Amino acid sequence: MESNDIKITIIDREGISHEVDAPTDMNMNMMELVRAYELAPEGTIGICGGMAMCASCQCYVLSDHELPEKGDDEEAMLAEAFYVEDNSRLGCQIHLTPSLDGLKVQLAPES
Repeated sequence: MESNDIKITIIDREGISHEVDAPTDMNMNMMELVRAYELAPEGTIGICGGMAMCASCQCYVLSDHELPEKGDDEEAMLAEAFYVEDNSRLGCQIHLTPSLDGLKVQLAPES
């Protein structure tokens, strides 16, 4: 049954846009989704394992979706990261929920 999937557009670091199906029933986050579809080279994303301890999964949110507030760990990490923009988020902190259907993100450059 595919009804738990949402569509997410991820622009990789080469600027190529990928529309992918994202399950909302597996407690996945954006960083894990990028890894599942191999949209970033192995070892360049989610280096800390999704603990908000590195910024390797930083992405820019391009669509107008309501995302949860940044937590303290995410704020602190983004304060030190490179290429941070107003719409920067850590992919590991974006949990895939039905309300994110149509979300569009772009992976930040590798620092």
